[in-house]
Amino acid sequence: QVQLVETGGGLVQAGGSLRLSCITSGSIFRFNPMYWYRQTPGNQRELVASFTAGTSDTHTVYADSVKGRFTISRDSAKNTVYLQMNSLEPEDKTVYYCCGYDVYDRRLNWGQGTQVTVSA
Repeated sequence: QVQLVETGGGLVQAGGSLRLSCITSGSIFRFNPMYWYRQTPGNQRELVASFTAGTSDTHTVYADSVKGRFTISRDSAKNTVYLQMNSLEPEDKTVYYCCGYDVYDRRLNWGQGTQVTVSA
């Protein structure tokens, strides 16, 4: 079974930066789009960013709350998707999940999550 594994979470002061990584056990081209979600206080999962690869370009989408601060990107050679998070705020503190739509199995695959803590 193909797996997604997130790393890079941790503790940072407000205004600081973290970079989350999501590595796929198989080829990253198997997953399109790829997403970063985060847990809300109500225990729902909120979409943070998405990365869709087209035939000749890519398309990214961001939640309003993170626009201009977070950047999603993909390194195909490393089978990894990143979420660069800058200007972190205490409100960004939660568990972040990587997710990818498996184009072969036609299902969403989720990682186990990584905790991000932002101190005021």
